[in-house]
Amino acid sequence: MTSNYDDEYAPSTTGWVREQVEKVTETGTTDAVDILGMKVVLMTMRGAKSGKIRKVPVMRVENDGVYAAVASLGGAPKNPVWYYNLKSDPKVTLQDGETTKEYVAREIDGAEYDEWWKRSVDAYPPYAEYQTKTTRKIPVFLLDPVN
Repeated sequence: MTSNYDDEYAPSTTGWVREQVEKVTETGTTDAVDILGMKVVLMTMRGAKSGKIRKVPVMRVENDGVYAAVASLGGAPKNPVWYYNLKSDPKVTLQDGETTKEYVAREIDGAEYDEWWKRSVDAYPPYAEYQTKTTRKIPVFLLDPVN
């Protein structure tokens, strides 16, 4: 799975995203980057429109080997592009530190959403403020490990 990603990788057009991905690639670990001093993980997925490989750092929200990916876009009125990538093709790789594994993403709701939203805000408190900036309910995906 990873080797195919390297062949078709299309860097982000967003400067800070591209710079963080480059730093993780150069150092081999997500420990080389952070957002506001908090840990991130690197999610690799296939672009819904381009079919090319996309990489995006997201805040590290983890519990018992399961990760959450919060589609906040800083509280913007629309979802980040990667939201549509996961809806189109939920297979992702996720790098946490030096470890990279395969996962399948699924959007959550109800009590599961409430539980993971709290975990997400605990991991990255600005999420609570982001939710106040938008009328959309900020989507949360769980990344279930592929065994």
